Amino acid sequence: MFKNFKLNKLLFFAPLITLMFCFNAPQNDEEKMQTIMISVKNTLSYLHYSPKPINDAYSADVYDKYMEMIDPGKRFFLQSEVDEFSKHRTKLDDYLNRGDLTFYKLTVDKLYDRTAEIEKYSQEILSKPINFEENDELILEPKLKKYPQNQEELKNEWKKFIKYNILQEIETLNAKEETQREKKDSVNRLKLKDTIKLEILTPAQKQVKATEEVKDLMTSMFKRFQKRKKMDWFSVYMNAYTEVFDPHTNYFSPQDKEDFDVNFVGKVIGIGATIQESKGKIKIGTLVVGAPAWKSKQISEGDEILKVQSKKGEEPINVTGMLVDEAVRFIRGEKGTEVVLTLKKKDGTIKEVKMIREEVAIEDTFARSIIINGANGKKYGFINLPSFNADFEDAKGRNASDDIKAELIKLKAQNVEGIILDLRNNGGGSLTEVVDIMGLFMNNGPVVQVKDGNGRVQVMRNKQNDPIWTGPLVIMQNELSASASEILAGAMKDYGRAVIVGSPNSFGKGTVQTFVELNRFLNSTDDFGSLKLTIQKFYRINGKSTQLKGVESDIPMKDVFSYEEIGERFDNYALPWDQVNSSSFTVSNPINVANLAKNSQSRMAQNKFYQLLLESAQWREKLDKEEKISLNLKDFEAVMKTRKAQIDKFKPLIKYNNGLNFALHADEVARGKTDEVFAKKSENWMKNLKRDIYLQETVNIISELK
Repeated sequence: MFKNFKLNKLLFFAPLITLMFCFNAPQNDEEKMQTIMISVKNTLSYLHYSPKPINDAYSADVYDKYMEMIDPGKRFFLQSEVDEFSKHRTKLDDYLNRGDLTFYKLTVDKLYDRTAEIEKYSQEILSKPINFEENDELILEPKLKKYPQNQEELKNEWKKFIKYNILQEIETLNAKEETQREKKDSVNRLKLKDTIKLEILTPAQKQVKATEEVKDLMTSMFKRFQKRKKMDWFSVYMNAYTEVFDPHTNYFSPQDKEDFDVNFVGKVIGIGATIQESKGKIKIGTLVVGAPAWKSKQISEGDEILKVQSKKGEEPINVTGMLVDEAVRFIRGEKGTEVVLTLKKKDGTIKEVKMIREEVAIEDTFARSIIINGANGKKYGFINLPSFNADFEDAKGRNASDDIKAELIKLKAQNVEGIILDLRNNGGGSLTEVVDIMGLFMNNGPVVQVKDGNGRVQVMRNKQNDPIWTGPLVIMQNELSASASEILAGAMKDYGRAVIVGSPNSFGKGTVQTFVELNRFLNSTDDFGSLKLTIQKFYRINGKSTQLKGVESDIPMKDVFSYEEIGERFDNYALPWDQVNSSSFTVSNPINVANLAKNSQSRMAQNKFYQLLLESAQWREKLDKEEKISLNLKDFEAVMKTRKAQIDKFKPLIKYNNGLNFALHADEVARGKTDEVFAKKSENWMKNLKRDIYLQETVNIISELK
């Protein structure tokens, strides 16, 4: 959850911060990194909600975290090198204090050298026949792996990794072949015209084809690594320092912050096309209807981008072989400026396309609603809210509360008898948007309490007295509903305004973050990136924190995440749970959830598809915990055959239909007639909703609400 934390709120630190943060302008990347290190250290120490002592114990935690981040699979460093690294284990606090890059350079330089060596090993391994009759195995669980003792063990580890990938590709070919057979058999049974040509490969041919695929995979992987800049690894290094304070305090490079803003605000200045990478080529993906690329009528999905002229008068930049992120930065720019793409069309022709950059909305960020026509003849409104988005820089920009208000007005006009608000997978967003959304459903009152590092508690109140919707309300949540989602669900639960349905508990993130731009305190115009910093904890109006514990559902239903370690409580560096005094509030209309829960549990116990879904989730979790796998071809295929039998058992879930009837709003139906992309998204959305077991049960629950 985020606050638009203005700099004037830091003024009480001003004299100290000015003294601590003042540096001469850095002359090169290394000096810039040193400046960032010291700036991050000072920001953490003076502005974090619960600052840690920068000492040897902290250093050891940072070391352990960094080693997990830089080589999680233990495939790059030798044990002797790690032994050398470990000599710095209790020195990282000193390095942070003085901006010393010794350990960072030691590890990253070794990583670059080692990657070049491994690329050669991989080429050697793939240039010779591989023996799939050996009885070796690959350890899958990183915690059970040990660093290789020498170069021979390292080579052997990569040989196993390559064999594993080839075996997976062989299995993909087997599955593709079987799918073709099934389609052909189906066509023959129905006596239709058979146009399906089977591509039957011998085992030897499959090995050759799979090996070629893995060669391409490895080539792409090493090329991506070579193009990764050392500043990217520096971000990883800095995040080891920040995330030991708490998992939501992170360093963002300027590029990372730009990407974050695009997703948070839900808009980007560009041409309105997704950009993809395929075998070293940068290609056009889908086009946004109405955006510059679409309006040009000269750009199509699959076109290869050869060059980008980012600014008028500048030389075009060759983007072939670039990382997608880097190519995208040349295509984006300021609103109203010109960008020129040199494209290679599918027919081989070369075309130059000039466009003026515009603001393009990312609609998947925003709330959307649909009408559910219930079997009982009643209509219900379903609203999906992906995030609590807000545009802090543009007062006229879109935000979640305005979008929810618009959807409620549309649904109310359709005479729906209840509203289902879906917060599943909603990781949070703006704190103020939660307060404003609360005002759409009930009269004024406290919504959330926030406490700063000095123990001062502030109550944030909904001041509205004209709610849009006062009828039945059910909120759906799961283990990935976090932060702002938990504030809204918790407040609704405390007031008795809504029934909370879903996973037994939500994620359990009870902290508030803000962005601090590091160059604000520095004597430089350079962009040093930003620190996303935990500055407060929030509490429900009943005084209880959602930290670690989340919000309990009134009607719990296990889901696919219930068997995984998802949630704040699984992070070693999460802040602890606590509580404050309760706010003064009145329960608006207590809901007797006991009967609702009893009826729901009875229905779900009898729902064979729900039971099958839980069985599937348990099986997949068991797979995720497998510690090793055989690299013998026959043994591997036997394992895959057993897995396929299980997958076939769960196939009915793919075709499941919950029987609900959905209707788009009239304006969306009209839009779909001219916007093919929107029409396809709407179709896919409704297909997914029809497969949603939890939505089916939520409709049953809301139909029983009085």
